[in-house]
Amino acid sequence: MGIATEKTNMPFQVKDCTIITRMGGVETAVNLREMRERIAVCPVECLFHHFCETVVRPTFDDPEFRNDFAVWSARQLRDRVLAERLGIINPYSLDNFEQLRELVLEIVDERLSELVYIPWVPRGRDFRFMRAMTVVFDAGITLTSPDDLIDQLPNFSHSSIYYHFIEARRRTPDKSDDFSAWLDGFGSGTESLKGTLEGIDFYYLTLPDLKKTLMQALRSARAEVTDDQQVISGV
Repeated sequence: MGIATEKTNMPFQVKDCTIITRMGGVETAVNLREMRERIAVCPVECLFHHFCETVVRPTFDDPEFRNDFAVWSARQLRDRVLAERLGIINPYSLDNFEQLRELVLEIVDERLSELVYIPWVPRGRDFRFMRAMTVVFDAGITLTSPDDLIDQLPNFSHSSIYYHFIEARRRTPDKSDDFSAWLDGFGSGTESLKGTLEGIDFYYLTLPDLKKTLMQALRSARAEVTDDQQVISGV
């Protein structure tokens, strides 16, 4: 038995994406003071790239930190204290990227006040500020019901998961994921699924782990919904 909804909704066309990186328009940084100066003036697209797009970059492989500033602090500046402070920042918990900039500057300023001398990185290890353009294309998957979302999710690429569940929060007015916005169009019957999606703490997960979490959580939510609907209908 599938999920019974109040009404039907428009089909959901699943998209895939890739990112094309380019220079961020500010000079590179070879020490912490320079990094602070560049962060203060860099475009917000740079902050988005270094905090939010790392998860979709094939070359990003750090097992501990999710943003480039924390990784550079740990690997190049050899400043574990700073790396851990930067590493716990979740940009999606803030209202906008100017708030993120202020928070990062506050952390860096605090660390600068604690240091006796400013460490420099070896030649060629400077921090390069980048930004990226997202190229979107059709994934060849169409969803027509909440059950389709759950059943087809195993066929989603990791970049499709990124685009619809993470990147969407920059596009949607209420900063939600595309799946929740689509499920909302079915009216009553999808509240449990939307609540499940809302409760997933995604930022510190890799895309493979996020996909697995989504699959397990939505399957469990569907089982609960269908059980409840069977009880109500007297089946």
